[in-house]
Amino acid sequence: MDVTTASLKIEELLLYALKHGIIESTDYIQCRNSLLDLFEIQEPYNGPVDDVNLDDPHDILNSLLDYAYEKGFFEENTITNRDLFDTRIMGLLMPRQSEVIRRFDDIERSAGIEKATDYFYSLSKDSYYIRMDRIAKNKYWRTDTEYGSLEITINLSKPEKDPKDIAAAKALKETNYPKCLLCLENVGFSGNLNHPARQNHRVIPVKVAGEQWYFQYSPYVYYNEHCILFYEKHVPMQISEKTFIRLLDFIDQFPHYFIGSNADLPIVGGSILSHEHFQGGRHVFPMEEAKVEKRYKSEMFKDVDAGILKWPLSVIRLSSKNRDELLKASSMILREWRNYSDPSIDVIAYSTVSGSEIPHNTITPIARKNGDGVYEMDLVLRNNRTTDEYPYGIFHPHEELHHVKKENIGLIEVMGLAVLPGRLKNELDDIEMILSGDRKYDKKEISADDPLFKHVPWIDELVNKYGMNLKREEAEVVVKDEVGKIFLKVLMDAGVFKRDEKGKAAFDKFLDSIHFKKI
Repeated sequence: MDVTTASLKIEELLLYALKHGIIESTDYIQCRNSLLDLFEIQEPYNGPVDDVNLDDPHDILNSLLDYAYEKGFFEENTITNRDLFDTRIMGLLMPRQSEVIRRFDDIERSAGIEKATDYFYSLSKDSYYIRMDRIAKNKYWRTDTEYGSLEITINLSKPEKDPKDIAAAKALKETNYPKCLLCLENVGFSGNLNHPARQNHRVIPVKVAGEQWYFQYSPYVYYNEHCILFYEKHVPMQISEKTFIRLLDFIDQFPHYFIGSNADLPIVGGSILSHEHFQGGRHVFPMEEAKVEKRYKSEMFKDVDAGILKWPLSVIRLSSKNRDELLKASSMILREWRNYSDPSIDVIAYSTVSGSEIPHNTITPIARKNGDGVYEMDLVLRNNRTTDEYPYGIFHPHEELHHVKKENIGLIEVMGLAVLPGRLKNELDDIEMILSGDRKYDKKEISADDPLFKHVPWIDELVNKYGMNLKREEAEVVVKDEVGKIFLKVLMDAGVFKRDEKGKAAFDKFLDSIHFKKI
């Protein structure tokens, strides 16, 4: 690409930023000069700019990245290097942190919090911080079950690392800045081969429980307006009474969002336990729609309604207009559950290792407000104990399901949305071809290094059930439905009180022990 075309692409990008409100007309010359300086171009484009597709910057940025590589601005033309550079480009167009906060606050005062989050979410997408072009590649479907319609996604939005990047990253000097992907210091960070660039990243300060927290959107948005609330300090996650105060404070300020927390123990927690944070957004998960199967009341909390959900995991739903009583009830259940044991169902609260007590019980909490202004708090009971029989966790997906889902069952999965690894796309395509007769299947010929090797017992089940003469579209429907059924089994494994009569009686026993009586 010649310099004239590159300078034209700069003008197109400026028009895109102007159209989407990233810059204002008074910023135009300054931003142009910053981009010219980045690309070492002496003069701007001098000619008419034809109408271009200004709805998405993808094509414009790709052209500029090609030019940058040709000119040697980055050495290897890998996805990681291109991501680092295009984020640097967009960072030059971004308003300062203070400007974004001021705009957010002005909109909230004049038009309400929903309009303010609409602005911030649009900015996060338009600035390429949330790469919607990649997220659109994710596979998504629903599977009907007796517990409702589960959501299934195959995550294709995170590109795989190029081997060249992996090798180069190993040679980099390790740093401790930012300490993790959630730290405030990510705002404006230039990134490296081990840490994504964040020049186009902005956050909104929020006070909850009298503390300083920050609000942002997830760059990978697994659902609509997938947001993150993170603490100002890099401290480990901990579920406590203060957790419930924080959750309720947030939904008082953002009543159109739900918010929840991953559990604070390994195996049953999320992927980042080192930094205190919550996840929320504007999405109705299958668990929210689950019916209350049994109802309970407590003399201690007369304004609080309690119920067990008809859900694969063990969920207590508390609801009340009395925030203080809801807070006290949630805190009491957490305290009691932390110390509760029932060996008959393999729930043991503590193990002793080298004289120290290791806790196993915790909670995944989710808070929301319904349309009548009633607070709802879902308390998902978790236990992370392992045994020789279940080395990955008694209440973790068991090994026969690992060919589909081996990772932790965190907040998002708990609520009924499976986030499955990207490897499954090609593997499921191959299994569909087997069921439609487009690929020969002989399990004796599948070697241990074949991606389908781990699926062989499952493939045998599918072949016995459906044969190998389905139409391709029928095979696709069948495979998706069967993956959904596996996700249901994953959730069932994670439930501490199983859905059989023994488990239901044990759940009743726990609630009775904390003075919640069935009504």
